[in-house]
Amino acid sequence: MPPPISLPAPWFERLDNRSSLAALLEMCQPLAFYILDQAQRVLYASAGAEQWAGLNPGQTCPPELRIHEDAEATLLVRKADGGQLTLRRSARLLYDRQGAAAGGIALLTPVVPAENPAEKQPSPSEREQNFQGIISRSPAMRSVFQIIRNAAETEATVLVRGESGAGKELVAKAIHDLSARRNAPFLAINCAALSANLLESELFGHVRGAFTGAVKDHKGVFQRAAGGTLFLDEVAELPLELQAKLLRVIQERNFMPVGGDRLLDADVRLVAATHRSLRERVKTGHFREDLMYRLRVVPIFIPPLRERREDISLLIWHFIARHNARKLRKIDKIDPQAMRLLLDYHWPGNVRELQNVIEYAFAVGRGATLRPAELPPEFSEPKIAAAAAKPQSMRGPEQEKQAIGEALLQSQGRVTEAARLAGMSRATFWRKRKHYGL
Repeated sequence: MPPPISLPAPWFERLDNRSSLAALLEMCQPLAFYILDQAQRVLYASAGAEQWAGLNPGQTCPPELRIHEDAEATLLVRKADGGQLTLRRSARLLYDRQGAAAGGIALLTPVVPAENPAEKQPSPSEREQNFQGIISRSPAMRSVFQIIRNAAETEATVLVRGESGAGKELVAKAIHDLSARRNAPFLAINCAALSANLLESELFGHVRGAFTGAVKDHKGVFQRAAGGTLFLDEVAELPLELQAKLLRVIQERNFMPVGGDRLLDADVRLVAATHRSLRERVKTGHFREDLMYRLRVVPIFIPPLRERREDISLLIWHFIARHNARKLRKIDKIDPQAMRLLLDYHWPGNVRELQNVIEYAFAVGRGATLRPAELPPEFSEPKIAAAAAKPQSMRGPEQEKQAIGEALLQSQGRVTEAARLAGMSRATFWRKRKHYGL
């Protein structure tokens, strides 16, 4: 907040306050501002406030325009003609001679959108939150992003480790897009999705007549991705007989199609991924140790979503924005209980599960507010409800910080309302907000 204005007391005290205020109001008629009493009734509304917000003296102020504290906020108001207008409001409380709250005064200014939003450049903070399509503001991901940048400058083989749905393919694509191979193909294959025979053919290709049904030559992904990047997802599930062939490709930089009689060059950058520990697979005899070392020249570990909880709300609103753009339904608010359930959920399926939950909400719900009933059935199970309902004092620091941030977002910066949403007294909310630097 800006510092209070200092007025020359001796000179100011000689003035007739009523006439001075009337002169000021008359001069500011073109602006949009209004004055409320302590009961939130409109005492005065300029022509601009009447035109933009439909305010008139004597009426009770609409909830979204009421003044409860000194604050800056952005509001979406509905005009008399049915249209909508985005306004920025600066509000200040007014006090009587005894120091008691007597009402408030607020100034409204229109927020003018860019002429072409598609050409608007993202702010530095927005760029930090979206790294090559990976949405995150978590400190735990900063080192991941740096490794991606560094690895992309080399030809080293990369092994991405992370739980299902954590975004392993996005990491592989980021490495490709930042590398010198960015203009060549990026191909992905799931090593757990095909039988051994089909997987061998899909990796290395086959020639006509190599086996029953091979009626023509078929190029495998090693050939189709020439000059580019090949992403081997779930590489820990690769059959042992194909592990030997893959090791040869990495060592010799060539391969033989199934049924072929000549070697073909393998000009590809390999990025592999797994949700399992390759070391454990080596110990149990399911994975070759020499191949493990060839694949994990540059290991990258993606933390699960439950360990970077500051990303949950960011991702929720990211996926909501994507669905809003389809214009089938527009969500601009999340019910506090629904947000509490989303923030307290364990997210075993990570980012992919969160994306699916938002898609589910858009499919089953209607209206501008995402409500608890629009979340999948697992969110209404007793253990989830109990976790969501636990008192603020039982939450960890990250959850508490997240809850305070979300309350401020939901209340558009109104501290009293935010404290209520967060389940705290106003004094406690202020103290914790200052503690977390929010």
